[in-house]
Amino acid sequence: MKLVDEVVLKNATETAWSVYRAHHPEVDPWDSRRCPLERHLQRRGEERESDTEELAGFGIAYLQRFFRDEC
Repeated sequence: MKLVDEVVLKNATETAWSVYRAHHPEVDPWDSRRCPLERHLQRRGEERESDTEELAGFGIAYLQRFFRDEC
């Protein structure tokens, strides 16, 4: 198992979270969904070689599913 580059993980998380919140302005910046997002991206990055943009895309898709499943 490889470790995800911390900078790539941080940038991907910030990008995915920013895009998600732009579409859902009612979501607080420190909403509890952020922690599962970080864990999800960490796992995805460990499964395969990913760059910031690819991980951010995985993060956006994850958040869209997470939000839809919560309703």
